[in-house]
Amino acid sequence: MIRVPLSRFPQLAPLLLLSLTLLAAGCQRGADDAPAAAARTGTAPAATADRDEHSYAEPEKVITEDLALDIALDFDARTIAGTATYTLQWKDQTATQLVLDTRDLTISKVEGEAGGGWQPLQYALADADPTLGSKLTIETPGRNPKVRVTYVTSPGASGLQWLTPEMTEGKTLPFMFSQSQQIHARSWVPLQDTPAIRYTYTARVTARPDVMVLMSADNDPAAQRDGEYTFSMPQKIPSYLMAIAAGDLVFKPISGRAGVWAEPAMVDRAVAEFIDTEKMIEVTEQLYGPYRWERYDLLILPPSFPYGGMENPRLSFITPTVIVGDKSLVSLVAHELAHSWSGNLVTFASAKHGWLNEGFTSYVENRIVESVYGKDVSDMEYVIARNALRDSIAGMPEATQALAVKPGTELDADDALSAVSYDKGAWFLQFLEQRFGRENFDAFLRGYFDHFAFQSITTEQFLEYAKANLFDKFPDTVTDAEIQEWVYAPGIPAYAPQVMSRNFGIVDSARLAWLGSPSLPPRQITDAWSTQEWLHFLDSLPQTLTVEQLAQLDAAYGFTGTDNGEIAMRWYPLAVRSGYTQANEALAEFTARVGRRKLIMPIYTALVQTEPGLALAKEIFARARPGYHPITTASVEAVINGATPVPAPVPAEVPVADDTTSAPAN
Repeated sequence: MIRVPLSRFPQLAPLLLLSLTLLAAGCQRGADDAPAAAARTGTAPAATADRDEHSYAEPEKVITEDLALDIALDFDARTIAGTATYTLQWKDQTATQLVLDTRDLTISKVEGEAGGGWQPLQYALADADPTLGSKLTIETPGRNPKVRVTYVTSPGASGLQWLTPEMTEGKTLPFMFSQSQQIHARSWVPLQDTPAIRYTYTARVTARPDVMVLMSADNDPAAQRDGEYTFSMPQKIPSYLMAIAAGDLVFKPISGRAGVWAEPAMVDRAVAEFIDTEKMIEVTEQLYGPYRWERYDLLILPPSFPYGGMENPRLSFITPTVIVGDKSLVSLVAHELAHSWSGNLVTFASAKHGWLNEGFTSYVENRIVESVYGKDVSDMEYVIARNALRDSIAGMPEATQALAVKPGTELDADDALSAVSYDKGAWFLQFLEQRFGRENFDAFLRGYFDHFAFQSITTEQFLEYAKANLFDKFPDTVTDAEIQEWVYAPGIPAYAPQVMSRNFGIVDSARLAWLGSPSLPPRQITDAWSTQEWLHFLDSLPQTLTVEQLAQLDAAYGFTGTDNGEIAMRWYPLAVRSGYTQANEALAEFTARVGRRKLIMPIYTALVQTEPGLALAKEIFARARPGYHPITTASVEAVINGATPVPAPVPAEVPVADDTTSAPAN
């Protein structure tokens, strides 16, 4: 899923918290055979052990086998309008309703295929639930083999962003893109919006003739802009992996099966940054079996994209904030590629099992990074992620610290946090690798991906498969108590394998020496530091420093105004907490320009702690809001509206030597 490498703890609004939670944990779930009252009121589905309580769909009765879209993009109205046609498999021969998920859609007509033609069907659109949207109940007494819905989206659809030309890199054409994960697909297509259901899809899309339209499907690198496009996705996918984008997009290849789509001004930089993509594919194939999606292309979105990346099959969406010129942040591409096996190929069945996507993917990502860039780099990334996990897990409710929720246990989806799914999940898999040996564990994972290919599964299905194909095959290697502790217990087991980074030992020594004296580290040391080493340096600093200390660091390393978003998200909150107002102008420019929540939410969170900071946060948000994605907008609003600021503290001052002998980090 959505990958935020290294650290990933933005503050989120309620709906957005669900979105990121599910981004790390799963999708929405199916409802029972709802009575008429529930259809009218939109009563949320009840949580059960095997149901997706975040979807109204009823997969035990009927599932979508194929979806055919015929839609038009209207950049002026900021809407998508057209039809969605479902080829259905009726599992319950007594069922008389098809229940779909929607959010802010206008439904104008519903028809069912019967007797070789289309007949109108009765339907009811329930009142909107603030999280789930509106339940669409279609009366299907004849269990029609196909149903067609005519609809139009809202200009404020939560899963779509429409950008004016001024908000793009080239500033000549408008841009639009979707973000379906976790439960935003229902805002641009009425459907059974749960990962428990997988379907193929086709689409006919019309748009203004000067934009290129792409989908998470069979995009043709040689396609010409003509205003009409057709797509096919022959492999079955869950709804959160359906994606669309349109804008001033051109293509450049990386290899015969991989390449980059981007605006003309960005495409060459992106190709240079991600030139190792084919090598990553080959490494993963050697480890875990063939890549099964034919092409693997990257779409570089505008900086307003709210996430680092999104693993839409065949077309990963990528933030431009990882293009920094030195490949130091390309683990994000490794993560999105890894989802082609863990997530897209073998998918979690619901939010309660989100670690099956993100934990597996984070583990595979690290194996790719190790193979392509070396163990020193993979060790540094493991340490940064696990340090962040330790910092955050201590403040979580115990129930949210478990990888998965035991069957029969209810847990509000808002309580799941992505750090656990991503990093505790990867840690568990590294534990298994250590116990069983890398060769045996790799063979097991390869068999796991083959066995469950194109299926959506639960934690219990994984554990059952692991027992038969790993635990029982090598008895007395792990105990059932250890497995239960990793999967269902809070915290990190005391026997969890540790990763040490020799690079970080040097960073720690340099940091401690500087904090104990006014002398900066020698530039022959810091000149060689990678982004990861600078991140560890910043992460390990005290929560506040003196203005003089920050000025000294800034003069030496050029943190203020950095083009590296990972550094910016650490430096600017430190500057705010420490009263280093010299960074405010650059901070405001960065926060207004970038919509990636991971990078800007720590800054907003730091700003709103004081009255002057809250005023600056409101000023930045007013300027940035037109270019933010709806998901980002809701997150920032929640932080600003929930602020309880105090007067700004007077920063302490201590004499610091004027030592600026080290070269800039960026």
